[in-house]
Amino acid sequence: MKDPIRYVRPNILSLTPYSTARDEYKGPLGIFLDANESPYDNGYNRYPDPAQKSLKERLSAIKGVAADRIFIGNGSDEAIDLCFRIFCEPRIDNAVAIAPSYGMYRVAAAINDVEMREVQLEADFSLDTERLFSVVDRQTKLLWLCSPNNPSGQCFPHTQIEEILRRFDGMVVLDEAYIDFADEPGFLGELDRRPNLIILQTLSKAWGMAGLRLGLAFSSSKVIDIFSRVKYPYNINVATQQIVSKLLEEGVDDKVREIRRERQRIERELAACPAIEQIFPSDANFVLVRTADPRDLYDQLIAARIIVRDRSRIRGCEGCLRITVGTPAENDRMLEIVKNYRHA
Repeated sequence: MKDPIRYVRPNILSLTPYSTARDEYKGPLGIFLDANESPYDNGYNRYPDPAQKSLKERLSAIKGVAADRIFIGNGSDEAIDLCFRIFCEPRIDNAVAIAPSYGMYRVAAAINDVEMREVQLEADFSLDTERLFSVVDRQTKLLWLCSPNNPSGQCFPHTQIEEILRRFDGMVVLDEAYIDFADEPGFLGELDRRPNLIILQTLSKAWGMAGLRLGLAFSSSKVIDIFSRVKYPYNINVATQQIVSKLLEEGVDDKVREIRRERQRIERELAACPAIEQIFPSDANFVLVRTADPRDLYDQLIAARIIVRDRSRIRGCEGCLRITVGTPAENDRMLEIVKNYRHA
């Protein structure tokens, strides 16, 4: 089995992480005169737990993953950035990603001065594995997959992802931001067998916490330990940890089921609309549709105060709009506009 430590940059392996004021203190609560905080309690006068121990225990119970295999970040973007900082030497190493996909992979690569090699998906958004590996070389340290993919919406076959994990000599980052809406369970159960796997998930989509900015990374305990050493000490504030812990108690199964039902309804009703030429199968909380004049339809939706995402300028998504599944009432209004669309 591949030891993921062999892919870590040497300077990161030798890094002495910043030690917070209470890293050396493990006892019960007492009088805190160590961190130069205000002593006057207002609920937020103390620094947050940098290890987010209580929140990780709650997430461990929900996800079925040991707490020492969970990294909590300020949105998934923090974990994306850390992957480049930990595994890629600037101007030497490179990363490979599929396209079209989530744009932050490319942005984070550019910020970290790492070459990003993008492999175009097929016309139906399927992935040619051999084409993917044709751009991999000895300096390729990261391989990015998003499944369900954004903006196309589909999951890649489980067997195909397994093949990529087996063949790639580096870290595979599998972004499962939309996995809660898919029929497939995802790869969390594969962590024991796949030490070169990093899984990204989020609480922004199914769990409805986009405004709290909390993303998750799952991997081997070795990799998560390095993530924790490299991150900024207090990356998740007290209020966020408290609110997220409370919201996690409520569960989201009913809401996810309704979104899945509404997605199917939207797909069915849009298919009957003259303005819609094609609907791509989706395992996410959105649908990608192709139309003859995407900008005109987009503008008419905007005029009705309905905001969708124009993806028509992205290679492979020509003519496409991405429509998020809303509440039944919101979906009704969107469908009304599309059904009655007349080209300007």
